[in-house]
Formats: sequence, structure tokens, C-alpha cells
Amino acid sequence: MQPDPALSGEAAHFRALEQLYAAAPINRLFDSVLEIPSAGVARIRFTIHPDVFHAGGAAHGTSYFKMLDDAAFYAANSLVTDRFLLTTAFNLLLTKPLRAGPVVAEGRWVSGHRRVFVAEARLIDAEGDEAARGTGTFMRSQMPLATLPGYRVA
Repeated sequence: MQPDPALSGEAAHFRALEQLYAAAPINRLFDSVLEIPSAGVARIRFTIHPDVFHAGGAAHGTSYFKMLDDAAFYAANSLVTDRFLLTTAFNLLLTKPLRAGPVVAEGRWVSGHRRVFVAEARLIDAEGDEAARGTGTFMRSQMPLATLPGYRVA
């Protein structure tokens, strides 16, 4: 996907982060799409497939963690235009088994502006029920966003 030359500033940063997400090799393993509608907010629409089920017939916790972490991470990184953030801690609460079907991970920035950011996320299943929630802390890294494959600002 080529950047839209009409975009600038905040919107261009959001689209570049969405491209960065799509370019990450790990995301080839997940049927997912990131959207950043506004500063401090990220949404990942994804589908749970039976190939990520544990022996009990529901999604393994790795799927919960990955999507919660990513949604919270991108909500926080939407506020940072120069550096890639790193997850330093993440707490999970799993409340409902996820079966095959569509799920939305909703991430929101909570606090922090300079070096450390706090963001939370929740997973909403196809019935509209919350299946999990998590809170993470994220720290600025030494990696400039502009040097990462996939991050392209118009």
C-alpha cells in the first residue's frame, strides 16, 4: 500500500503505523488488520481460527496476549512520532473463551507523554462480550520509526 500524498501530520503517522503493523513478519500468522482512528486509540479486527485452539477447543492465550498487547501498543505509539515503543510489562485478565470467529481488540492510551506510556486494551467477541482485558507499560526505544521496514510517512 502506497501512502496517500494528501495525508500529513497526525493522519500520515497513523497510516504509517498501520503499514508498520501489516509489514511485521509475525502478522503473517494472524488474520488481522490495524486501524488507528484517532490519537491514543487503536483497533485491531481479527479472526480466530481453529488452528490457534488449545486442547480444550478455544483460542490459546497467546492469541489473547498478542492482540491485547498490539492494540495497547499502537494506541500508545500513535502519540509518539519519532521512536518505536517497547512493551516493558503487560497484565492480562482472561474472562471468556474465544471460539472461531471475528474479534476486535480495542486499545486506549491511559497516561504518559515522554518516556513511559500506559495503555489498556480489551477483546470484544462477535456477541459483543468482553473476553479479555489488559494493561501495559511501554517505553521509548532507541529505534527511530523512520528506519523500520513498513513505516512510511507520505
